[in-house]
Amino acid sequence: MRPSADSSAPTVPPGTPDRPLILGSSSRYRHELLSRLGLAFEVVSPAVDETPQPGEDPAALALRLALAKARAVAANFPQAVVIGSDQVADLGGLPLGKPGSHERAVAQLRQMRGQTVIFQTAVAVVCAASGFEQVELAAVKVRFRDLGDEEIENYLRSEQPYDCAGSAKSEGLGIALLESIDNDDPTALVGLPLIRTCRMLRAAGITLLGPAGARP
Repeated sequence: MRPSADSSAPTVPPGTPDRPLILGSSSRYRHELLSRLGLAFEVVSPAVDETPQPGEDPAALALRLALAKARAVAANFPQAVVIGSDQVADLGGLPLGKPGSHERAVAQLRQMRGQTVIFQTAVAVVCAASGFEQVELAAVKVRFRDLGDEEIENYLRSEQPYDCAGSAKSEGLGIALLESIDNDDPTALVGLPLIRTCRMLRAAGITLLGPAGARP
């Protein structure tokens, strides 16, 4: 049975031999990315208000929300190592989040066509029991093609990326929207920068490259 963030009597989920591991996210993209590491982990959806604060820039918003999500879950599972993450598309300082609807996705892609957008992807790792807490930002610079309205409509009808920041699902047909990608972590644009995540998990006591027989 999967634990939830609002459980009145939380149980510690299975994890690595070192410490239990929880992904504090409901994103199927982050779940798939973390699964690549071969670690046992559970998923808990954090209850966090994602409304930007007045004057908050996209990078600061992503960092704050990633840490808030990890802390919210860690409060219920203090022995676990918790991963929180957030992504905000940064169009010249204007934050673009998940569109949630076709109409908003069309508006976002029209704004971004022919523009350079920085996808600010933050990841936080928290363990309440040990007092461990780290958060890092991976910025991915993306240049969008000068998209036509028909291309935008065809892409959205095919991918329906309404749960992706900036409507850009780069691991799918969204790659056809782009002219270039500039970053130092190829997984960051999908939603969880694994190079930074691995670095923080090691610092938190999670063994990533242990004996094969000890892996799930």
